[in-house]
Order: sequence, then C-alpha cells, then structure tokens
Amino acid sequence: MISRKAQEIPPFIVMEVLEKAGEMERKGEDIIHLEIGEPDFDTPECIKEAASRAMREGKTKYTHSLGLIELREAICEHYRDKYGVEITPAQVLITSGTSPAMLLLFSALLNPGDEVVITDPHYPCYPNFVSLVDGVPSFVNVYEAEGFQYRPEEIRKKINPKTKGIVINSPSNPTGNLLSAERMKEIAELGLMVISDEIYHGLVYEGKEHCILEFTDRAFVLNGFSKLYAMTGWRLGYVIAPQEFARPMQKLQQNLFISANCFVQLAGIAALREASQDVARMRETYDTRRRYMLKRLQELGFGISSPPTGAFYILANAKRFNQDSYRFAFDILKQARVAVTPGIDFGRNAEGYLRFSYAVSLEKIQEGMERLEKYLADYR
Repeated sequence: MISRKAQEIPPFIVMEVLEKAGEMERKGEDIIHLEIGEPDFDTPECIKEAASRAMREGKTKYTHSLGLIELREAICEHYRDKYGVEITPAQVLITSGTSPAMLLLFSALLNPGDEVVITDPHYPCYPNFVSLVDGVPSFVNVYEAEGFQYRPEEIRKKINPKTKGIVINSPSNPTGNLLSAERMKEIAELGLMVISDEIYHGLVYEGKEHCILEFTDRAFVLNGFSKLYAMTGWRLGYVIAPQEFARPMQKLQQNLFISANCFVQLAGIAALREASQDVARMRETYDTRRRYMLKRLQELGFGISSPPTGAFYILANAKRFNQDSYRFAFDILKQARVAVTPGIDFGRNAEGYLRFSYAVSLEKIQEGMERLEKYLADYR
C-alpha cells in the first residue's frame, strides 16, 4: 500500500503547468513560459570556471557534513558585510538546494502536532514540508490592498502552546513584495522562532531587503544560490540556524544527505566573492522586464494595486476575467500558448489570481503579452 503521506501530498501545480507545456512543445507548439521561477541567464563564467577547476583538481569527494569551512566562512562574511550581523561558521549548514534545508529545519524544530504560522498566499511547498514531519500549518491571510504585508496582530491570534515558529519570505514568492523593517521587527518581538526564507535577497528593485537576524537571534535563515546567481540546476543552498540546532541538523544531514557536492560548494565561494558584476547586470535586466510586464498587464485589465519590488514575479488579480485560476491558467495555455501559474497553487487566498514570471527574455515577455491580449479580446 502507498503511504498516506505520499497519497495526500498535493501536486506542485506550477510543475504540472510546465509539464503540460512540455507535452505541447513536443507536438510542435511554441509556448511562452511565464510560469516558472527559473532565471533564463546562464550561470556566470567565474562560477562555472571555479567548478571546472575544482573537478580538474579532484575536488569530487565528500566534504564535512556541515559543508566546506571556506564556503561557510564566505557566507558569514556576506551576512556581516550586507546586513551587519555576526554569525559563526558553526551555525551554517550547506545543503543540496534550499529544499533539503527546509526538510532538515522542520525535522529539527517540530514534534508531531506542532504548528507553524504561514502566510496565505505562500510558496506552495512550505505547508507540505511542515506536514511531512507531522507538523500543522496555520495560515494567516495577507491582502493585496495592504501590499501583502503580514499583520502581527493576526499572527498573534494564531499563537497557542503548540506554535513553534513563523515563516516569512521577503522578497516573496508569489507576490514579489517586501516586508518592511518595522513589520519584521514586530514579528520578531512576538517571541517565536522565525523561519526567514531569503532566497530572493539581492533581487530587489525598489526599497531594501532586511535579514531577520537584524532583529532577532531566534531565527533560521534559508538561502541559496539558485535565483540570484542563476544556479537552479547546481542545487546549492544553506540554512543559518541558532547554535543549539546546528548539531541536531548536522546529524540529520549526515543520515539523509551526507554532504553537498564538493565542487559545487567551491563554485558557491566564487559566486559570493566574484560574481557581483554579473548579478548587477542580471538585476538591471530583471527590473526592465518587471516595469514592462507591470505596464502591459495593467493595460490588459489585470489588477495590480501593490506592484512587486523584488524577486521576479507579479501576482495579478484576474477575478474580473475568471475566478477559477486553475481552469483559467490551463485555458490560457491551451488557447494562447502562454504558460502562467494559477493563484490557487499558492493558497486559498490567492484564488482568482495568476502569477507571471519575468525570468525570461523581454522579447518572450512581449510576445506573451501580445498573445494574451488576443486571447482576452476573444475571451471577453
């Protein structure tokens, strides 16, 4: 018999859109991909060269289960220089992507029945990781009219003796919005452990992102190299943990994953220390795409009252067209050959929205908007 957990875990709908689009492409159809959060840029040359050099030098063995000390030190330097916070290499655990980091974190933090507060909308996998270790997701709605900002007073209503932590994600997937420093400080002062997903840090076009460690030591930081450095397939992430959690998470890593790839970790050092100019160019390009897509989507009639200022997503209100985002997204794919993500993938409170990614070329975005305009003209 298939396990209950395997049967009950919901699909990651954006992947189902991507896979359906792939089927259409194999039949010869041309699809514009605005659904996935994967940079279209190649990994910067300095990073690829560091990995190639490492492999030529035989750096293809296991590493320390926490990760290479040199990479952990580079991460500590990065957080000191960018945010003014002091962490030690012993608090840093390198993982094969940020998803394993989440699994290790929630496995170390939660006992069966413990609760974790999560926004709605949210990155779809958060509640699934919590449920996988027999925790309970507890949702707090955030609203477009308020810039999708967490309201500490609403979080407070969810807190009970079983509540172990609060997940924050700024810049956010799917909204692209940032939490203000004031709001982060208020959340930190609630006294619970804060799990801060900072994977989109560095991809900010207006305002400034803040690390949760600026406001509290009772926090886990999730981060990685996939988004900022265009390294999705390299699978390199990390978690910064309170000192008392480092050893328990290390033991989990030893048993479940052993260690992240050595040569990929060495490439991560190059990313942190050598790729700043490449990152600046990519960020400038994303901003150009963001501004164009915002303008076009609003012209087409989508509601965007709180324009995103980070990541590479726009969560657009499509309720005037169709309140069933799943059906709407797949109809757009079928009829317009444009792949977008239905809001329901990100929670009940995102129903009626569509998420658009501008992690593709401006030319493809322009073509996608033209196809969408023709589709909507017929749809109306």
